[in-house]
Amino acid sequence: MSADQLPDDPVNGDWDRRFVAVRDAFAALLDDERPVEGATRPTAGDDLPRGAAETGASLAVWHRGRPVLDLYGGWRDSARTRVWSPDTLVNVYSVGKPVAALCVLLLVQRGRVGLDDPVVRHWPGFRASGATVRHVLDHTAGLPVFPVPRPEPALGDWSLLTGDLADAEPLWTPGTVAAEHALTYGHLLGELVRRVDGRSIGRFLADEIAGPWRLDLHFGLAPMDQARCADLGYGDPDWPVTILGTPGSLRARALGNPAGCLDLAVLNGPLWRGAELPAVNLHATAAGLARLYSGLLAGGELDGVRLFDADLVTELTRAQHSGDDLLLERPVRWTLGMQLEEDGSWGMGGIGGSAAWADPVRDYTFAYATRHLAGFERVEHLVDVLHTCLDG
Repeated sequence: MSADQLPDDPVNGDWDRRFVAVRDAFAALLDDERPVEGATRPTAGDDLPRGAAETGASLAVWHRGRPVLDLYGGWRDSARTRVWSPDTLVNVYSVGKPVAALCVLLLVQRGRVGLDDPVVRHWPGFRASGATVRHVLDHTAGLPVFPVPRPEPALGDWSLLTGDLADAEPLWTPGTVAAEHALTYGHLLGELVRRVDGRSIGRFLADEIAGPWRLDLHFGLAPMDQARCADLGYGDPDWPVTILGTPGSLRARALGNPAGCLDLAVLNGPLWRGAELPAVNLHATAAGLARLYSGLLAGGELDGVRLFDADLVTELTRAQHSGDDLLLERPVRWTLGMQLEEDGSWGMGGIGGSAAWADPVRDYTFAYATRHLAGFERVEHLVDVLHTCLDG
């Protein structure tokens, strides 16, 4: 098959026969007859919800500790010149926040950081003296916005942005109010890693988590890995305006500074892909994400390699702060880096439609990585089908 051709079957990969309905649902999303970049209603597959078109994605599910779905299909670019392959990477936005949290939690596991340590103990000069490591991890540190307006090039200046955060006054008393630290989360955690360990969070992830657990997950891509990336595309031309919300709101301020995190010219370029922006620029495969969550669901061990004690996994996945999140403007139960749902599942979604989580009740992990920036209708539909397979 050439690089500019899709097979007759839009889906590649492997699947357990028990879950063929999920495979077929994924294929329907990728149906080549439906609109590509601006779809608002599918043209095939009458059971699909509004907004569920897809242009390129990967899907992976583990059940009872083994992979049962590892699927991919579609295109890596809007021009339809490069097909999706098993090792295609895509920016998954906030799906990377738990990965950044795990880097700090591994230092907790090793006794080098305490959850209730003041951040300033490890980061001298950090002005928010009341903020603890736990407050940063559960989005209650009071620093959801970079305090100084910065242009697009600042995305690649780690020292500048962490310096801004060190000098910032919290917007409220740390530990009292939750607001997702949309862009600041990764710099707060990454600077803790750097101050304690000496390595950048991207290097630490590669050496200490992704390497031992064989995960295709990255903060800051080398040129060779940038060549594997899918280009992001808007599902609707108004997506970057809609996602910001009301002008001047906390959400708009948090996502709009530094400039560029919703701009395709930035997102699909070497500045974004090469920088370490751990809150929002994890580049991943769905297979790597589902594998990560399988290790956590097993209590911190994967293929005989233990990274976390079971007690720490229990702590990191329990609710730390429950209530209204001021940025998301809805109730949220924050764990140490994830959201805990009413059904007991824990994980994270990213703006644009990617998501990854573990469901300890049904004993599965799920990951979806997409280049088509839209809502979560695709994920919700696939999960409905998955649950039918599991519960049937």
